[in-house]
This record gives sequence, C-alpha cells and structure tokens, in this order.
Amino acid sequence: MKNIAIVEDEAAIRENYTDVLKKHGYMVHGYDNRPDALRAFEQKLPDLAIIDIGLQDEIDGGFSLCQSLRAMSPTVPIIFLTARDSDFDTVCGLRMGADDYLTKDTSLPHLIARIAALFRRSDLMAMPTEQDSLMERGHLSIDKNRMQVCWKQQAIELTVTEFWMVYALAKRPGHVKSRQDLMTEAHVVVDDSTITSHVKRIRKKFVQSDTDFDRIDTVYGMGYRWGGE
Repeated sequence: MKNIAIVEDEAAIRENYTDVLKKHGYMVHGYDNRPDALRAFEQKLPDLAIIDIGLQDEIDGGFSLCQSLRAMSPTVPIIFLTARDSDFDTVCGLRMGADDYLTKDTSLPHLIARIAALFRRSDLMAMPTEQDSLMERGHLSIDKNRMQVCWKQQAIELTVTEFWMVYALAKRPGHVKSRQDLMTEAHVVVDDSTITSHVKRIRKKFVQSDTDFDRIDTVYGMGYRWGGE
C-alpha cells in the first residue's frame, strides 16, 4: 500500500483529501505544519507528498519543506496543491524540485489521476536493470529502468518528470520535441510556461555538473531538441 503524506494546515481540506485518498486504497498521513512533517520524513520517507505552500505562520513553509524533502530523496514524487496560482509561485515550486503544481480548484478525479501517473513512473525505479534499458548518447548515459541519468560519468539528480523529458529528447537527437510532445512523454498536463521552467531546471542541473554543457537546444516557436555531439 502506497504511503501518501499530506501537509495542509486547514483541517477540513486535509481531512477531505485524506478520506478520498484512503477510499482509493492509499495509506495517508496528514500534517498541519512544516516541523512535524519534516520530523516524520526524517524517520520515514513517504511514497509521495502533497504539500501546500502556506503552512500556519510560515507563508512559504511548503517551499522550504519541499527543498528539505528533495534533499532527502531526488526521486520521491512531490505535488504542490495550493490556492496560490501565480506564475511566480508555480516557477518557484518547480525550482524547489516539485514534480507537479496544482491549484485547489483541481477536481478530485484529476488529482487522483496525477497521483497515479507519478506512482507509475516512480515504480519503474524498482525494476532490475536490463541491457536494453540502457541508452548512451556521447557523454550522456541513461538507465531507463532505474531512472538514472549520468553526464560524463557523473550522476545528474533529476525528478521523475525531468527524467522523462531528458529521455524523450535524447532518444532521438536532432529531432524537435514540442512542449506537447514533452508533456505526453512525461505523462503530465501543464501549461507551456511550466514545461519551459522544467527545461530550464534540467539545463541548470547539467551545467552544475559541466559548465560547457550545451546539448538542449531551444527551437523557437517549435520546442526543444537534443543537439549532436
């Protein structure tokens, strides 16, 4: 049974989501503040975390919690579920390492579908490595089953969404992938600006490993492609 953590300071909302998720077969633990959630995560990581941004007297407590959880695990799926719908907050959430950013007007069936999609992807990490799951493109190597990416033999810590975007680009170097293509490959439904934010974060992670990294090209008006060696 998958264990989901919900960090939401409004009791009625937290209990509503808890009841719905339990009915779908998930084990759920709820927290109304960042310190309690962080202590629980330090004891045992959840299989997925749903986090609000504002937590009690901490206006951006959810951002801080996301950073802490991402430092503990580069792959545990994280969803922001918040009333804050500005582009600034969305970009900040993704930069903190979240895999998804939803607003509280999102329907419950849609939320359940997004959770299921993230679990399907993270479950691939438990599969054994097989030779046909390995892909190499020059300095890039990708283990699809383990969802691991290395550049010049250095591991690049990507979220599950970022992993599938890199995989989609690298499997056909030189071919342009539209933002819609990347959404389809990553099994997410977000707006174009969110895809752009993901790509910027991916580039930044590669550049942190290699300042000369320049393989992800922007094709203006069309999308992105993995450049040649």
